[in-house]
Amino acid sequence: MTTIANVHTERVFENELCEHLAANGWSVRTHLQDAKSYSRELALFPEDLIAFVQETQPKEWAKFKQWHNGQSEAMFTKRVADQLNRHGTLHLLRHGFKDSGSNGTTKFFLCQFRPAHKKNMQLWEMYEKNRLTAIRQLHYSLHNEKSFDMVLFVNGLPVATTELKTDMTQSIKDAIDQYKKDRLPRDLKSKELEPLLQFKTRALVHFAVSTDEVFMATKLEGDKTYFLPFNLGRPDGFGGAGAGNPPATKEHGYPTWYLWKLVWSRDVWLDILGNFLHIEVKEAQDKAGKKVTKESLIFPRFHQLDAVLHLVRGAGDEGVGQVYLIQHSAGSGKSNTIAWTAHRLANLHSAQDDKVFDTVIVITDRRVLDRQLQETISQFEHKAGAVQKIDQNSEQLAKALNDGVPVIITTLQKFQFILQKVQGLKDKKFALIVDEAHSSQSGSAAQKLRRALTTDTKKVVTVELDGAPADVDVDVEIDPEDVTSEDIINQVMLSRQRPPNVSYFAFTATPKSKTLELFGRPGTDGLPVPFHVYSMRQAIEEGFILDVLKRYMSYKTFYKLGSTAAEKMVPQMKAKKTLGRFAVLHAYNIAQKIVVIVEHFREFIAPKLGGHAKAMVVTDSRLAAVRYKLAMDKYLKEMGYDKEMKALVAFSGEVQDPESGPDDFSERSMNAGIKGQEPSDAFKEEVYRVLLVANKYQTGFDQPLLQAMYVDKRLSGVMAVQTLSRLNRMAPGKEDPFVLDFVNKPEEILASFKPYFRTAEVEAVTDPNIVHELQVKLDKAKVYVPNEIEQYAKAFFDPKCKQASLMYILKPAKDRFYDLEDEDAEQFRKDLGTFLRLYDFLSQIIPYGDADLEKLYSFGKGLMPMVAARNSGSSILELDSDVQLTHYRIQKLGEQTLNLATGELVKLKPASDAGSGTTQTDEEKKLAEIVDKMNDLFSGELTEADLVGYVTTIKGKLLESETLAEQAVSNTEQQFGMGDFKDIMMDIIIDGQESHNKIAGQLLQDDRTFAIMQGMLAKMVFDGFKRAAAQAQAS
Repeated sequence: MTTIANVHTERVFENELCEHLAANGWSVRTHLQDAKSYSRELALFPEDLIAFVQETQPKEWAKFKQWHNGQSEAMFTKRVADQLNRHGTLHLLRHGFKDSGSNGTTKFFLCQFRPAHKKNMQLWEMYEKNRLTAIRQLHYSLHNEKSFDMVLFVNGLPVATTELKTDMTQSIKDAIDQYKKDRLPRDLKSKELEPLLQFKTRALVHFAVSTDEVFMATKLEGDKTYFLPFNLGRPDGFGGAGAGNPPATKEHGYPTWYLWKLVWSRDVWLDILGNFLHIEVKEAQDKAGKKVTKESLIFPRFHQLDAVLHLVRGAGDEGVGQVYLIQHSAGSGKSNTIAWTAHRLANLHSAQDDKVFDTVIVITDRRVLDRQLQETISQFEHKAGAVQKIDQNSEQLAKALNDGVPVIITTLQKFQFILQKVQGLKDKKFALIVDEAHSSQSGSAAQKLRRALTTDTKKVVTVELDGAPADVDVDVEIDPEDVTSEDIINQVMLSRQRPPNVSYFAFTATPKSKTLELFGRPGTDGLPVPFHVYSMRQAIEEGFILDVLKRYMSYKTFYKLGSTAAEKMVPQMKAKKTLGRFAVLHAYNIAQKIVVIVEHFREFIAPKLGGHAKAMVVTDSRLAAVRYKLAMDKYLKEMGYDKEMKALVAFSGEVQDPESGPDDFSERSMNAGIKGQEPSDAFKEEVYRVLLVANKYQTGFDQPLLQAMYVDKRLSGVMAVQTLSRLNRMAPGKEDPFVLDFVNKPEEILASFKPYFRTAEVEAVTDPNIVHELQVKLDKAKVYVPNEIEQYAKAFFDPKCKQASLMYILKPAKDRFYDLEDEDAEQFRKDLGTFLRLYDFLSQIIPYGDADLEKLYSFGKGLMPMVAARNSGSSILELDSDVQLTHYRIQKLGEQTLNLATGELVKLKPASDAGSGTTQTDEEKKLAEIVDKMNDLFSGELTEADLVGYVTTIKGKLLESETLAEQAVSNTEQQFGMGDFKDIMMDIIIDGQESHNKIAGQLLQDDRTFAIMQGMLAKMVFDGFKRAAAQAQAS
């Protein structure tokens, strides 16, 4: 019974959840009460196992019982346990097992999944007899009395464990920690296995559940257990979502309602077990170079499950001839989603029991998807030949289509032929799944189409694609070298009438406008929108990809930051050049850019990822790539770096460049050391640290060790997103990657990302000294003392140090922080977050060489989780937004933040807002004196009008300050100049920096110049306030 005293407890949450299950087709038991037959040794619930077999297969059971004479139930249970240990839970649920005795061989099925049609009603009767049971407080161990909150069974076989937490008392982190620390597959004391927790052979998935969030894992291995988010996504108001779940509604009560009301509903849960879960086998190399195989159990993430279920339902309800655009970000697991969709569509029947599609055709240029589709679908299908790969010719494809092969996998080059062929097979129905992996096309057929797409002499041209002519609309503005599979598919689609016997399912991370027009559906405003979305923002926040814009920097900003430390930045350069020489880089002066790239990479990028980090250089043409490669090889050799790092180049065809040499240049000739390998494969080798590319590998290239990108090519729209996204792959120890862009403006890159990630930000910081100012501010808060920083640094950099020692050192600072008033604590938290973020960012550009900063950074990283925990309303995922720069009076700089949430340039204002000033015309003599002094102070081409206008503007804004007006009345001129005047003047200069950059920049960079200007203006403003006060009094 729920009361005021216990309403917030875990038990009430569990009761309500179980009440729903019991009312919707589940049997809910409690282990030590009405589920005592559960076997800890075998990890089975024999009561359900035996009952299902007896009810659904009475003849087979009678034969087994006759053979085993009185011990049939015990023997059957042991036989099932043995088969589970050998083949795993999934195999037995889907395929059953055979048993031989004196009266022959008997086949037993342990589950009946939902039949595709109603032609065999006996299967439907078996399906209805499946026994789904939830056992509460299940004591699973042979060695102790530990128990799970709930374990789910299907016909007596365990399929899922669950730990529940209510966010009123504990969090999702507590549930995850419980699994990692206390739900171990091997008992710590006895070292013996816990049967229920063995990978593949008993429980298949483990849910950590709170009232707010759900995470899941398929393999328990202590601290190494990898939990994935299993959440709906929190709507961002722009059609996308971030991590987490929407707030609870009155109807559902809890934000995690979907788990027990949808995912665990009988039909969906059995569907997941029968048609989604699968074993993935990957080959890798161990440290010795030996090939090893690694098995993973793949459980669908929520967006994958949701997408497939909606696609299947839509195709079943709407029939053939429809279009579906699935916009799923990189990191969404598109390959698995496509495999699940293909399998389900191939078996889909209408309400009238007719097959909706005769054949499902998957078009992809990803070799990994070929294998994955075949291996995944083979685990679901009981018959051979369900999947056929077409890799020979069009005749092979035509035969497969005529024969009605359930799933056909083929390449983009066959796309035109497919459309022609299926139009001729009007009595058959097809599902066409297009995997738009955006791989740039370089085959001969694609080359022909590329030329057609970029020709501007005709509106329509006829091209040949795989032997089939096609009239192609070429009214499109696109770089010939940047044509992707998406462009080719769109143009071929536009060139032909859409066949009515084909439904299209287009999967893409970054749909172009034409793709939306072709495959999208009208939204509420009438504009085309995708059928299903998993946004880039959600993928980033859930930890599946990295945010490539967090460390994006234009060369202009990079120069401003780097020029102050030029000698430190390039200490090894023979000519002792400074970055000042690169402020005016010539557009084609590749040699200068090579120095910047190589030196930055060696000092800031190469040490990352355990010394294995790599970089990509994006050039604007094949000719540029050739010259970049020659210049980089030359520089590496001159500097003696060629033993520690080498570069590869990637481009198609051959390039003639008489200035560089008499012979043609090709990948093979310029990458002589890789002996004919593809550059992408050779790039995996340790010595190759930099890959130079020209219209190759900018899309569809997956190298997790890519930590930096240097861009020397105009990028916009989808191409910008695809190119920079080469950096977003996760790797152990990899934090946000770095982009140095020689060509593009931050606001243009931001605009390109906006449709796919509306809350990304690109920053242009202009002063590296901000970290010093923040250090001073943090020190003044008295949360820590210098000795604690030293102790922590000594322990932190000691490889033998244990975590407990670090926690002990941090505790006094934590206690002091919790003693602060709320406002002071919040300010410290934000300042610490800002310091950590900016130091991490700027230290990739500025070699500060300051041990105190590094020590504070290490200490702050350890303290930050403790500091963040005080604000219970703030989650780790929200922390990043808290550490944006919002106050600049102390830092003495101006910063622009480009915010995709609004799409506008958001100028972060100083603490006090200043209005627009009015020009004072009665002090021309004083102004002239100031201008004379300023001419001596300021450098550059500044006219007298520039200086007069600037001083007048600043003075006018200062005179609008109510704070200064009050201080002028009650203080002497000297006191007035020493009060808030300096800070307010600083704010005004920063706020107007964009309009008067030359003057403001010198004021902010030179304390002496600022002080002189401050003194002169203080006198003028003080006199102005005094006069105004006197006039007011006189009137």
